[in-house]
Order: sequence, then C-alpha cells, then structure tokens
Amino acid sequence: MFHVLVADSISSDGLTPLLEAENVKVYRKDRIEDTYDPEDIHALLVRSATQVDEELLVSLPNLQVVARAGVGVDNIDIQAATKRGVVVVNAPDGNTISTAEHTFAMISSLVRHIPQANMNVKGEKWNRKNFIGTELFGKTLGIVGFGRIGSEIAKRAKAFQMKVVVYDPFLTDSRAEKLSVTSLPLAEVMKVADIITVHTPLTKETKGLFNRENIPSLKKGVYLVNCARGGIIDEEALLHHLNTGHVAGAALDVFEVEPPTNRGLVDHEHVIVTPHLGASTKEAQYNVAFQVSKDVLDFLNGHSVHTSINLPTIPKEIYKKIQPFYQLGKTVGSILSQSAKAPIEEIVATYAGKITEWETSILTKCVLAGFLRNRVDATVNEVNAATIAKERGLNYGEKHTNDSYGYSNIIQVEAKGKDIDLVVRATFIEGYGARIVHMNGFDIDFSPTGHLLYVQHKDRPGVIGQLGNIFGKHETNIATMHVGRMLQGGKAIMMLSFDQPLEKALVDEILLISDISSAITLDL
Repeated sequence: MFHVLVADSISSDGLTPLLEAENVKVYRKDRIEDTYDPEDIHALLVRSATQVDEELLVSLPNLQVVARAGVGVDNIDIQAATKRGVVVVNAPDGNTISTAEHTFAMISSLVRHIPQANMNVKGEKWNRKNFIGTELFGKTLGIVGFGRIGSEIAKRAKAFQMKVVVYDPFLTDSRAEKLSVTSLPLAEVMKVADIITVHTPLTKETKGLFNRENIPSLKKGVYLVNCARGGIIDEEALLHHLNTGHVAGAALDVFEVEPPTNRGLVDHEHVIVTPHLGASTKEAQYNVAFQVSKDVLDFLNGHSVHTSINLPTIPKEIYKKIQPFYQLGKTVGSILSQSAKAPIEEIVATYAGKITEWETSILTKCVLAGFLRNRVDATVNEVNAATIAKERGLNYGEKHTNDSYGYSNIIQVEAKGKDIDLVVRATFIEGYGARIVHMNGFDIDFSPTGHLLYVQHKDRPGVIGQLGNIFGKHETNIATMHVGRMLQGGKAIMMLSFDQPLEKALVDEILLISDISSAITLDL
C-alpha cells in the first residue's frame, strides 16, 4: 500500500486516478480527520502554497516522488530532492489552452476597451464616444515565442482572419509553413505588428526584451500583451511610452513584482490587468491535477514517467559511469544554443572512445536539454527534452565512431540549419575536468564554465591589443584567454573568461573593431 499526502488544495476530481487505485491511500492535509505518520508517506502532491524544502524532505524520510499540480516548480528545492533521490514531476501541458484563451481574451478586451466601458456603465455613465475600439480583422498579430501556447494563440488569431507573424529563434521554416505563420526576425515583427504578445521564458536574453530603447521602433499605436512572465516587457519603459502615446494600450497578467507595486502602470487608463490568471480555469486546474495524479500512480507502480524534472530513467550503476559526461552534454548544448543566431533544424551527437561502451542516448538527451533549456517556456531536462524537441520541429540523432581525435573519450555535437552549421567537440579528463577542444573548425582548449566571450576574428597583429584597451577602459579584468587559428593571417577565434557578466555596451564596442566579425557572450 502506497501513502500519498495532498498538501495543498486540489479538487477531488483531479485526484481520481489516486483515489480509485486499490493500492493507494490518500491523505488530505486540509482535512482534520486525516491523520498520518510522516514516515509512511511515499508521495507528496502540492500546488504553489507548500514549500518543498530541505526541512520538509527530511521530515518525510520515505518520500519517493513529489508532484507539482502546475507548470512551475519554484516552490520545490530540486537540488535537495535530487540529492535525496526524490523524483519531481509537474504538469507542463495542463494549462496551455487556458493561458492561450486568457491571452486572446485580454487582446480582445484591450482593443475594444471592454473593462473600461464596463466600469463606465456600472458608474451610471454612458460615454460611448470614449470607447471607440479597433477591429482584429485584418490586423497583424506578432507572437514572440512560439511554443505550445504561442501556436494555440496563432490558431485563434487565424479564426479572426488576422495575419500572424512570429519571432522565435528556433522556429524552422517547415514548422512555420505547417502552422501557416510567417517567421521574421524580432526587429521585423516589431515594425509590422499591430498587436504583440509575448510567450517566452524569462531569461537574461528576454528580460527587458521590450525596453525604453526599442519600443519606439514599434508601430505607433501598437498594443502590447504579456501573459507569460513579468519582466519581459520593462514596466517603466512601457509606462513612459504609454504616456507619450506611442503605445496605444497594454494588457498584463504578470508583473515584475506580484502583487504589482507600479501603480502608475496598473492605474493607467489604457492598461488592463488581471492577477496572474493564465492558468486559472476549472479545466486547467483539473487537467494539471489529473495529469500529476496519473504520473504519481504510474511511478509508484514502477512505470516510467516522462514529466520528471530531475532524475534520468537509467540504472544507477550506468549513471555513475557516465556522470562526468552528463553535465558536459548539457554544457555543449548550451554553448551551441547561445552561439546559434539562426534557426537550428537538426542536432547530431557523435561519440568516440570508451564512452561508446555505455548507454549514450541519455547523453544525447542531455545535449538537447542544454540546447532548449533557456529557449522554451517550460522546464526542460533529459527526460522530456526529446518530446519538446519534436514539438519544436527539431530533429536529433546520435552516432558512434572510432575517431576520438587522440582523446580517451570525445563528444562531438553538430547543430545544423538552413543557413548555419556549428560544431563543438568536448572531452572529460580525469583530474583535469571538462574541456572544449574544438569549435567550428578551430582546435582550442578551454574550461566551459562561468562568463565567457567567444570572438571570431582575423589573425592579425594588434587585434588582442585593441581588445585589451577596451577591457581596460571598462575596468574589466580578463581571467583567461585561449586562441585558435587555421592558418597564419587567416580566420581565428578567441575564448575569454571573466569573473562577472559583460555589459552589452562593452560587447558592442568590441564589434566596432574592423578585424572582429562576431563577439558572443556565453554564460555557463
């Protein structure tokens, strides 16, 4: 008999798989009559109220799995759970439709001034002329971030006979054609869209994606919508451009601080707001509860679970052997992801050396996880990476070869797209650690950690000196520098490491050096 503790408020309908299982006893923490021994609990179900931290995990010594009835896992200490061998699962698909519908409801309400008109009539007024709206028919909707939710919004926009343009660095031409949308660079989306809605994760790249500097490049009279993550649209910048009239209106379900403290923005007459309601429907709450209940039951009964956040589904003895390459695979994937400035359609991992004697499919999924992690609005790991890659139209494969380039083990990953082909080789040397030994045709040797700057340049005297002058002017210290070249005077690369992240202004100044063709920051 398995004992399951439901720590937060979850509907009984959503718990049906567990409640109807003959080998499961369910305890509800909110029911006084339910008494249980913490040492008997095998599974824990939570929403957002319960903090699953080290202290709670210690108090449940026989816990095997914790499930979050929702997408986010911010209230769960993943590292502490992993350390104790506790599997963490969530429900990544449960609120897709709910959030898509809420976003489209916000768009419709925004352009027709429905909340303001509602309050006007309830205030015993009838000022029709103050609420002249805008039709959606024929307008261009810009979707920034085209995952599950973005694609559902596109379907609804098509039903309203809107034009749909999309910016997503990993949207391939074939998937865009299949979904009948036009893929454009972000700058072009910003120029042509009448309404823009964002659906990306909040990362260092997307924080302040719409800001005081680039909002003026949007169409005058544009509408901005954010039902994804607070901070993607800079709130102070948005308020400024609302006041100037360049932005006609904004609809916000999420904020940089929740509840929001920027009353100037919240109270603005052309802003409509909701208290983070994207997933707040009866259906979504049921879906996420039912999904995690089923997954918990499957796990307890010894079946595989594809929504696991933290643990690989491979034997522990195999995991111990490949562990040094486990993080290395994710790191290589992250390097390729941050280096790619065009859509990637295929990733191929090639293994050579002793590593080919072990199970390498999990390492390939680690590569995919590292590649996708900061590019999709969902938790990505080696368990669900293949599924997410398929959804994004990203093909992947793996090979074994005898050519180890002189190393005892080697991982080579190639990322290919219509206009791009990137290659990284890496190895792990006992006592020396992980090393990147080749990048895009250049042999090099550096440790893939920390804050890095990847520079492509011509091998000419003075280039390094010019770089040094810029770093000196910005009082930025170079921790390490590694160089590689093909031929004297030809193409070359540098990999520099720093103690702190580099400011954008510094990188922009580096790009002004005539012999430097690109400079890309990598945070690993």
